[in-house]
Amino acid sequence: MGSQMGVTFEVNGSSKTVEVDTRDSLLDVLRDLLNLTGPKKGCDETVCGACAVLVNGRAICSCTMLAVEAQGSKVVTIEGLSEDNELSQIQKAFWNHDSFQCGFCTSGQIISSKSYLDELNGRIPSEEEIKEALSGNICRCGAYNKIVEAVAEVAADQSLAAKDDLAW
Repeated sequence: MGSQMGVTFEVNGSSKTVEVDTRDSLLDVLRDLLNLTGPKKGCDETVCGACAVLVNGRAICSCTMLAVEAQGSKVVTIEGLSEDNELSQIQKAFWNHDSFQCGFCTSGQIISSKSYLDELNGRIPSEEEIKEALSGNICRCGAYNKIVEAVAEVAADQSLAAKDDLAW
């Protein structure tokens, strides 16, 4: 048995302190101790992306990040993307484009898409760039085309919004 350690981090806007085994993954702590079941346990090897969460604004695979490494970090899961019970822009786009089938990979796909869109700063990416950016997320149902459409739509909307902001 590993040693126990208290870890404090922000999860979806709320400060959390949990006692963890130093060998526990962030994914296991989120799911088992904090009851946040959006991130999924898929491969446990950072291959499938189903466990993706934002840590300090960047998408990471929570299956291989130790929970103790999250000390002092801001963690956002799929449950934390919506605001005031309203789906985020990328969640709405996934819904509108029917970008999921079984739904197992969806939370990881959305989290990775959110991180990627934030990095674009209003730039419109090519279809190939979107595919490359999301290459760490596997969808066994094959909803890739719809996922790319959803991300492209949000990127275009954000680009227009950025241009509008510059016009002022």
